[in-house]
Amino acid sequence: MTTTSLRVRVGCEFGYETVGETPAVVLVRPEGVGHRIRTENWSTRPNVPYHDFRDLHGNRARRLTLPAGRTLMRYDAEVDISPDPAETNLAARERPVHELPDDVLVYTLPSRFCPSDELSDEAWRLFGGVAPGWNRVQAICDYVHGALTFGYGTSQPLTTAADALRARAGVCRDYAQVAVTFCRSLNIPARYTFGYLPDIDVPPPDTPMDFCAWFEAYLEDRWWTFDPRNNARRVGHMAIARGRDAIDTAMVTTYGTARLETMIVWADPID
Repeated sequence: MTTTSLRVRVGCEFGYETVGETPAVVLVRPEGVGHRIRTENWSTRPNVPYHDFRDLHGNRARRLTLPAGRTLMRYDAEVDISPDPAETNLAARERPVHELPDDVLVYTLPSRFCPSDELSDEAWRLFGGVAPGWNRVQAICDYVHGALTFGYGTSQPLTTAADALRARAGVCRDYAQVAVTFCRSLNIPARYTFGYLPDIDVPPPDTPMDFCAWFEAYLEDRWWTFDPRNNARRVGHMAIARGRDAIDTAMVTTYGTARLETMIVWADPID
């Protein structure tokens, strides 16, 4: 491993229109091992009181109430990250269920968008003959990467992994949830993850920057990053939140009538 680091600017801006005061929970701050936040700035216009807390899955969330009218929320940070791709351990083994830590067991169970009980037969048909461990999780990523066609508008907020697999299309959220579902069907703990992913050592896309979704599988004695949408060991995965599926990791959860009018995301290396 190298000892140098890369500096990346990450952040986002949301513009909301509300008809009345609307409570909200916001998840936008990168969290986790492998990167260090050097500077960060949160702002809202107009200014509103807030407080931060850790949710059920340990994600750092911000709680506030949007006033009636238009509110602009902005987060901007400079982060030092490793210049190395996501770590790889081809020898990492699957842990039998009776050896799994107590807090990992929840990520073996079906969830609303990852119905592993519904796709269990399909998972064992496709991957039951693959040697357990890292190679089986990678085989799942290979399959999902090839089975789905990426396209904005091909899925909806309530699309489940089973829906996306039947449609053979989706966005990164769907790729991650299908892979999570297959892993759980095989008793491999897997959790949905979303965050920032800068375009480092890859051709720049022809679409605006957006948040990215991937997943983490529990092998040996830790969580490992897998990205079935890109299906490569990319540099710069910076997790914002982790959970059972996309419901647990929404960027903004509002409790009332709130219309998202604008959203901008950035994740750019700093020269």
